[in-house]
Amino acid sequence: MAGDTAQGTVAGGAPGGTFDPWRYRDDSGVADADLTGYKIEATDGSIGKVDKASNTVDDSYLVVDTGPWIFGKKVMLPAGTVERVDHDDKKVWVDREKDQIKAAPEYDENSHSDPSYRDQLGGYYGERLSALPPNGAGRA
Repeated sequence: MAGDTAQGTVAGGAPGGTFDPWRYRDDSGVADADLTGYKIEATDGSIGKVDKASNTVDDSYLVVDTGPWIFGKKVMLPAGTVERVDHDDKKVWVDREKDQIKAAPEYDENSHSDPSYRDQLGGYYGERLSALPPNGAGRA
């Protein structure tokens, strides 16, 4: 409401507790909306569009097509990285930097539901709430 600018989120992390990679934050504004086609905004600029979205309970994620930004790479962003959604402008804000997303494991349509891949991805984003990715800092 008026004067509520914090919106219950903390930059770089989940509000009020531990990071849950596969659940949207209660205050993100996702609800059950289909986010396919929405633009993705990292903390330091636009990174692409949502190619695919899942709202499955405890198994939610976005597949982002980064387009020409990093040569058409697709990455899977766990729902816990979504900070907020603006349905009027069709934009999703995530609490990660471009370099963090760029260095993430590439989306693999054939193994995206594999538990070891999901553990790796959830751990990647969970361990990097505010740090740059390993071996990726400063790379072009």
